[in-house]
Amino acid sequence: MNELFDLSGKHALLTGGTGALGTAMARGLLQSGANVALLSRNPDNLQQAADELGGAAGAVLLLKGDVTDPKSLLAARDQLMDEWGRLDILVNAAGGNRPGATIGPDQTFFDLQLEDFAGVSKLNLDGTVIPSMVFGKLLVDGGGGSIINISSMAADRAITRVVGYSAAKAGIDNFTKWLAVEMAQKYDGKVRVNAIAPGFFIGEQNRRLLLEEDGSLTARGQTIVNSTPMKRFGEAEELMTTLIWLCADASRFVTGIVVPVDGGFSAFSGV
Repeated sequence: MNELFDLSGKHALLTGGTGALGTAMARGLLQSGANVALLSRNPDNLQQAADELGGAAGAVLLLKGDVTDPKSLLAARDQLMDEWGRLDILVNAAGGNRPGATIGPDQTFFDLQLEDFAGVSKLNLDGTVIPSMVFGKLLVDGGGGSIINISSMAADRAITRVVGYSAAKAGIDNFTKWLAVEMAQKYDGKVRVNAIAPGFFIGEQNRRLLLEEDGSLTARGQTIVNSTPMKRFGEAEELMTTLIWLCADASRFVTGIVVPVDGGFSAFSGV
């Protein structure tokens, strides 16, 4: 059983791996025996994440690149191949939001800023498709591997305010299923594609929306907790086991699914 979840000798690339959730996922991959490359356009963020991961097992490779810029990703791909010579796992975790792509309590849909809406779609959806093209080819050429995309609860259910983010993440769900079928049919099932849909986790992006300065819940944070049967936010480390499962041979007949890690949020009707 341990061998089914063992990633020893595997080489993984994690985009967006410098945030709280990304760093936790990188740590899980390292602890399972994989070598991990972190990709970010910000060198300072890369170094900070590497310092946080310093005590973990496995090797960490730092790659500068922008998930929306194919040329920068091709340069990162060359660097990765020079260092490792192969890639087995791609985790598309880069993403984010913009103020103009959200609708505040005192706004309506007609206040949406289309430039920000397009920017959020480019970062989240294009920023998943483009790395899958650039680095997914390495999985094919290497004889197989696993691609894991990061979705959201906002993809499947209407969550107020986050209109741009929701649309982009819904696109990731559809792209995950499409690419899973494409890879299975064209490459004999050797490259699998799945997604993880986290529930509500505290990160730098949403901290001020969900928590007051004293750590108590905001009104929005309380609404989310009330709608989560487990009555709490997720812990970053709780994404690790699902990620490892989707990367490892334990899930070798699993492709095209979106796995919620959400404390029951997606199952709850509110009644």
